[in-house]
Amino acid sequence: MSPAPPDRPFSDPPPWPHCGHGSNPEDPIGCRGVHVSGRSVCLAHLDDADRATHLETLGPGAEIDCRGTRFTQNLLRQLLNALRDPASLELRIGAASFHGASFTGPADFGRAAFIDCVSFTEASFFDTAEFYGVTFADTALFGRASFAGHAGFDGASFSGAAGFSGVSFSQGGGFSGGSFAGPVSFSLASFADHLRFAGVTFSESVDFYSASFSDVDFGRVTFADDAGFGEVTFSGDATFVNTTFSGSANFRESIFTGDAWFAKAVFSRAASFALTTFTRDAGFDEASFLGPADFFKATFSSVVWFGGASFAGNAKFETACFEVAPRLGPLACGGTINLNSAVFRAPVMVEIAARTITCLRTRWESTASLHLRHAELDLVDAVFEHPVKVAGRPSPFPSLDEPLRRVGLLDQDPDVHLMSVSGVDAAHLALHDIDLSRCQFAGAVHLDQLRVDGWCTFAKTPTGTQWRWLPLRWWSVRRTLVEEHHWRVRTVRRTSWTHGWAAPPEDTTVLRAASLAALYRHLRKSLEDGKNEPGAADFYYGECEMRRHDRDDTPVVERVLLTVYWALSGYGLRAARALCWLLAAMAVTLVALVIWGLPTDAPKAQLNGRQSGPDITLTTTTPDPVNPQGPWGHRMTGERFEKSLRVVINSVVFRSSGQDLTTTGTYTEMASRLAEPVLLGLVALAVRNRVKR
Repeated sequence: MSPAPPDRPFSDPPPWPHCGHGSNPEDPIGCRGVHVSGRSVCLAHLDDADRATHLETLGPGAEIDCRGTRFTQNLLRQLLNALRDPASLELRIGAASFHGASFTGPADFGRAAFIDCVSFTEASFFDTAEFYGVTFADTALFGRASFAGHAGFDGASFSGAAGFSGVSFSQGGGFSGGSFAGPVSFSLASFADHLRFAGVTFSESVDFYSASFSDVDFGRVTFADDAGFGEVTFSGDATFVNTTFSGSANFRESIFTGDAWFAKAVFSRAASFALTTFTRDAGFDEASFLGPADFFKATFSSVVWFGGASFAGNAKFETACFEVAPRLGPLACGGTINLNSAVFRAPVMVEIAARTITCLRTRWESTASLHLRHAELDLVDAVFEHPVKVAGRPSPFPSLDEPLRRVGLLDQDPDVHLMSVSGVDAAHLALHDIDLSRCQFAGAVHLDQLRVDGWCTFAKTPTGTQWRWLPLRWWSVRRTLVEEHHWRVRTVRRTSWTHGWAAPPEDTTVLRAASLAALYRHLRKSLEDGKNEPGAADFYYGECEMRRHDRDDTPVVERVLLTVYWALSGYGLRAARALCWLLAAMAVTLVALVIWGLPTDAPKAQLNGRQSGPDITLTTTTPDPVNPQGPWGHRMTGERFEKSLRVVINSVVFRSSGQDLTTTGTYTEMASRLAEPVLLGLVALAVRNRVKR
């Protein structure tokens, strides 16, 4: 038990008629106790007989005025006994004012019933204060009261407003199992030791603004209305396990210097932890955020857990700082996870299932691994100082089945769609099992060092033929960048040719063809380094396409050559196209030889001789092949076809058939021996590019 404190002088007199007992030059005010009705002294300084007479006038439910009165344990017991029902021993107190009163010994109001307003404003409790099981039927005011000893409000029931603003709890206490039916204020309160709120129900708003806690337990507490913990300092551990916040929960600018536990807490409306500092561990495992959650500029100096947490709305971690957190998640979000400008200073594994994840200007100062599902991911201007892997998780997170069901993602598309890497230095970025069909790569640097592994899909060209009047348009299927889709929609004049290409958003800047060619070139190098030759071949095709259409930086001669190369073999990548041209060339050569190339009859050698004396001179000559005569139909014979076919086949492999040909046939064979082997080579090149690994 604490010794009774000495009287302390006051500079100003109280606003009520006061006792003044013990006044002296050093303390001209003296005792501040209010006069007892009909007396000129307070209850503490009445003589025993007068006090007994006064107490006999009281009864259960009586109104009392003890402002400024100094209570010893014995004096308080006498007062309370006078208010107790002699039959039921129930302690019932009417309107009561203990404003500025002081209690030098233990103050025991246990199981009392205050049936009207009660005020302990600026009261001082120098020893234990017991309010366990007390019923406050109306307003209860404890503003700026000080509890030097243990303060017990366990099981207390507050039916009206409760004011604890500026209260000081020096040795802890508790409100466990209590209930607050009206609004409650603990603003500027100071809790120097462990304080329990376990199982408390707050039916209306509660305000802890700028309060200071040492250890506090709000486990299983129900806040039926708004809960304000703005600018609160938690010097010790703070427990909110299984706590229910039915209204908004405001922890803005609070400081947790001990562990903070919000496991299985339910935030039914907006929850704000903006500018909050978590110096030690912070646990939000299996917490449920049914409204928006704001962790703007929050600082997590130690480990943070969000395993099994669910966010039905948006979760804002913008500019948050994760100092040593090794893991974030797995968590589920039905809205947007905002990690814009957040900082991760230590190696971290991020596991998130969300509709949208934005990482604009997010800084990763160490290695990181992002395992995601269901999400659209935006990495614009993100900073990677060390290797960072972004991967789509192929299987569901084991602990997220129920959270995913709550946020509406359980049956949604599990794929991860990367939307943009603009402004990113991709040298430290690795993508695995990501859908890149809508990803914008423009503005990124070191794309040639980007790692693309696993199942990563790019945008595709429209399938099938497009024939709207003339001409007929057919696209071969290949991997493309979404920037090419945007470029084609904005630059191609025939709208019928843009069918199936993705249109750009209205605020999107469409790149020039030269810029697209550079993008394809860098990504082709990245895929080649990853041994993805077919994918690299598609990007080589895209690069050549953009060079062919580039009227600014590509010379006309080069564009003509590229056009021919495209038409003959699809830049050496379309074997069927080159094969068709080869067969067409062979067919033309064959027809030309049948009609004009083979002579009517094979030339026969002739001997011409001359005798001069005993000597005879003989000369052998072969007449020139005779061009065939007569209608073309007469020339189309099986014999002529067989001979022409032999010539054509030999010409494909640079061989001479040895067949006698007319002048037209000779030049036709020469042309075929030049063109057809080239086309055959293009066929072989295209096949090689498609099967190469």
